[in-house]
Amino acid sequence: MNYLFEKSCSGEIGYDDILYILGLEAGAELDSVFEAAYKVKLKYVGNTAYMRGIVEFSNVCGCDCYYCGIRKSAKGLVRYTMSEDEIVEAAMESYRLGYGSTVIQGGELRSPEFTRKFESIIRQLKEKSDGKLGITLSLGEQDLETYQRWFDAGAHRYLLRIESSNPELFASLHPSSQNFDSRVDALRLLRTAGYQVGTGVMIGLPGQRLEDLANDVLFFKKMDIDMIGMGPFIPHDLTPMRDSIPDFESKKDSQLLLGLKMIAATRLCLRDVNIASTTALQALAHDGREQGLLAGANIIMPNVTEVKYRESYQLYNGKPCTDENASMCRSCLGRRVESIGESIGYNQWGDSPHFANRTR
Repeated sequence: MNYLFEKSCSGEIGYDDILYILGLEAGAELDSVFEAAYKVKLKYVGNTAYMRGIVEFSNVCGCDCYYCGIRKSAKGLVRYTMSEDEIVEAAMESYRLGYGSTVIQGGELRSPEFTRKFESIIRQLKEKSDGKLGITLSLGEQDLETYQRWFDAGAHRYLLRIESSNPELFASLHPSSQNFDSRVDALRLLRTAGYQVGTGVMIGLPGQRLEDLANDVLFFKKMDIDMIGMGPFIPHDLTPMRDSIPDFESKKDSQLLLGLKMIAATRLCLRDVNIASTTALQALAHDGREQGLLAGANIIMPNVTEVKYRESYQLYNGKPCTDENASMCRSCLGRRVESIGESIGYNQWGDSPHFANRTR
């Protein structure tokens, strides 16, 4: 697949190439695609995996997405919200563990109090780390003023997943109160505020076609996205979509493979963006995250949330590492990443090269 490497380097990977990659089955031809994607990764972002210690601060959410395990209408879920001090302490664990960056993520809420709370948390983290801790937020749709206040306080990356760039498929995943156009507009507002902008999609959704996924990759390119966080769809028992893929256990391998193909296609098309090897990959295979790195990803997000909260923050069934503390995760992940020949970017922000290139 040297021609894919050459087409990638010249910026010529298009819809037909992406669709071809997504349609491949396991075998020598697909292995060559992964090799080409990894070669592009080495050329544009290197073989360093950057860690983002993720803090899942609350499973209280104002949205009712049909696929999500912490949706507003989920029955029988024990709700929690970490205190400001707990969030700061958990995020600072990233700094002490040498991760260099933290991701603060939770249910989508909007209020003046919510804005003030996280403005305070961001400022505390910057002060306590002497400005050395990188801060990524994943706090849902907000207005420009809120985004700007958080950016000015010291956050510099923001992840807001689109879930699907097909408006009809998006509508099938969300109640009418959630709007596709407003989601896209929010990505533009994040750019205006100055963030490195991240988004992503679910892969292998019911009713989703390979053509939809190919268009998702082109959406990332059109929007000039800096970082991608996407993963295979895995049903959750507390959602309306719990039975949307019958006999899901038998389909885990195909879901994983499709996720890996999306990583490879995105790397070949977008070249210098940051791409996460998400926890959902590990939920489908013990070495799923390592496979993601070998397919072209370069970001890992270990959990630094207190263990007592982790069981209550499961967006899908079978989330791994819910019973391991942060230091255990660091040791395990470190060994696994290094076992495939990757280095780990300890004490580094690992910012998106694409962001640096587009803001020169």
